[in-house]
Amino acid sequence: MELNKVLLVGRLTRDPEYRNTTSGRPVANMRIAVNRRRSFDRESGEGAQDETVFVDITAWEKLAEFSHNYLTKGRLIFVEGRLRQENWQDRETGANRTKISVVAERVQFADPKPEGSGGTMRQGEEMQDEEQRPASNWPAAPAQNAAPAPAPKNPSTEDDLPF
Repeated sequence: MELNKVLLVGRLTRDPEYRNTTSGRPVANMRIAVNRRRSFDRESGEGAQDETVFVDITAWEKLAEFSHNYLTKGRLIFVEGRLRQENWQDRETGANRTKISVVAERVQFADPKPEGSGGTMRQGEEMQDEEQRPASNWPAAPAQNAAPAPAPKNPSTEDDLPF
């Protein structure tokens, strides 16, 4: 049996970097900070400590557009995806380098939602409103009906928000 599945909740350390590949495929690169509170460090004898891990996330196609349009630095998000290992040779030293990152398959807001907002996005789906999804446990299940395409970031008024 093999399994490559990652579930993370963390805060964006910067706005997603959005671009199109040479073939025109949308891609967004993000980084999230994932915290873990340790109640007691046995080695040092110190009290509660936070342990922070920074994780690079890559979103493709509609997830990239969703990330670009709706996610901003500091936003708490839930990411479901798979691990990917990249290998390359350092140009300066010639040393072999390795990096593990996450390819997003689902991105969802995880911070408290303002009234009338919320949503989730899976690879290959349109943005889904909370009201269109059946009730379920965390993380939210995908909706069956597609919502309109995402609006640009920073709409002029709250009435313009699509969710």
